[in-house]
Amino acid sequence: MYQLYIANKNYSSWSMRPWLVLKAFNLPFEEIIIPFPLERNTGTFKQDILAINPNAKVPVLVDDGLMLWDSLAICEYLAEQHPDQALWPKDVKQRARARCISAEMHSGFSSLRNACGMNIRANLADVGKRLWRENEELHQDVARIEQIWSERPNMNGFLCGEFSIADAFYAPVVTRLMTYALPVSESTRQYMQTMLQHSALQAWIDAALQEDAWVNYLDSYQQQPL
Repeated sequence: MYQLYIANKNYSSWSMRPWLVLKAFNLPFEEIIIPFPLERNTGTFKQDILAINPNAKVPVLVDDGLMLWDSLAICEYLAEQHPDQALWPKDVKQRARARCISAEMHSGFSSLRNACGMNIRANLADVGKRLWRENEELHQDVARIEQIWSERPNMNGFLCGEFSIADAFYAPVVTRLMTYALPVSESTRQYMQTMLQHSALQAWIDAALQEDAWVNYLDSYQQQPL
C-alpha cells in the first residue's frame, strides 16, 4: 500500500494534488499528515520531513521503500503503475493537452500563488477585491487559467474529458477562486461546480474545514480566531 505524506489540508495545495489522484482513482493508500508549525521556524516539521525526504518538503509518496517527491513526479509514477486506469486521458490528443496544462500549472501562475495562498476555511472576499484592484499580474494569471478551462471538450465536464491528473492540478485554483471571490466567467464557475461535486475534492474540503490549527504565517490576511 502506498504511503502519502502531506501537510495541513487547509493550506497545502501541493499535498492536495496527488491525494486527489489517489482518492479519485480508488488507489489504496495510507495518509500521514505532518502538520505545519503554528509559527514559522518552530516545531519539528522540517526535521520530521527530513527523516523521509531530503528536500524537506511535502508531498512524499513511499511505495515499498521507494520514495518519490514532487507532485507531478508522483502522479506520473502512479499513472505508470496503473496503466489500466486513465489517470492521464486515454485519447492521445487530450493526454498531450493534459500533460501540457499540468506542467504549466506546476511551473507557472506565481502571482496567483503568492497573492492568494490556499486557505479553504477562510472567507477573504474583501482581500480579493483589493488584490483585484491592485495586482495586474493576478489578472493575467486568472485570465490564462480561464482560457485553459474554457477549452475543455465538454462545458459540463472536466478539463480533458473524464477526471484526470490535470483536474487534480487545478483543484487548488478552484478553492482559491472561492476563498478570494475573484471575478470569473460563467464558464469558469461551471467548471468550478463540476469540480466541487467530485467526491474526492469534497472529501478533501470537508477534512480541511475540520482542521483547527491556525498557522499564522499562512493566515496573514486574517486575525487569529478567538
